[in-house]
Amino acid sequence: MTATSAALAAEFDQHRSRLIGLGYRLTGRIADAEDAVQDAWLRLASTDREDIRDLGAWLTTVVSRLCLDRMRSAAVQREQYVGPWLPEPLVTSLDDDPGDIVADQDDLRMAALRVLHELPPDQRLAFVLHDGFGVPFAEIADVLGCSVAAARQRASRARRAMAEADPPPQVPLPEQQRIVEEFLAAVASKDVDAVARALHPTAAVIADSGGKARTARRPVVGVDKVARLLVGLVRKYDELLGGIRLVRVNGDLGVLLPGSPELAPRVFTLAVRDGRLATVFEVANPDKLTRVPW
Repeated sequence: MTATSAALAAEFDQHRSRLIGLGYRLTGRIADAEDAVQDAWLRLASTDREDIRDLGAWLTTVVSRLCLDRMRSAAVQREQYVGPWLPEPLVTSLDDDPGDIVADQDDLRMAALRVLHELPPDQRLAFVLHDGFGVPFAEIADVLGCSVAAARQRASRARRAMAEADPPPQVPLPEQQRIVEEFLAAVASKDVDAVARALHPTAAVIADSGGKARTARRPVVGVDKVARLLVGLVRKYDELLGGIRLVRVNGDLGVLLPGSPELAPRVFTLAVRDGRLATVFEVANPDKLTRVPW
């Protein structure tokens, strides 16, 4: 590597974490984000650096274009996806630094990402680029191949959808841990009434298996239904409960439930509202758990 290419690589690396964070927000998959960033590097390496006035803006545009192609293809594939679709969980231990991609990023919480990924690709991209990365609408319009007014409208529609969905606000980690530990104790008792008392009135379980593990194929909503579902899951995994670990999942508190030859491993991330558990996001699709530190 020449001194010039080494300097370019070092300059590129200063943007890498931000670009992977952008790609993950847009695609919901770290592998897709990393592929887009690698492709952006290859394009940069074959471009005259002197022709690029603002490298960060140039890379953001390139990664956005690459991700948009993936998003539009994925939107078609998801029409055949079995059950709810959730982004790949980003799992770290409680003691580890969650990393630059996740740290202090409220919009990367599963509750927010699920709403974001229900938006059409063009709306998602316009919203993420403008509201999350401060990209001007003129540049967003260029990526989308539309007018500035249309780009602005797509971001506005996405912003309205996010606000109407009202995902639970982030709760400080110590409070999350207290609530979750009390909830897990109730679940471990296998007492449906005790579990129900720990749930918020809007309680729901949203499970993503892609048809590759046994889960509810539609969201389970309501205190009684959720309590019975979770108690049933605990009974099924009774002998594996000693291996449960509390972790961070996309910055929030989560739970790793190990599997066995007969039972699929699962990752749960838990959203809290008003001091009680409101939403359980369950990822059991093995394709999305390859990076989990079991």
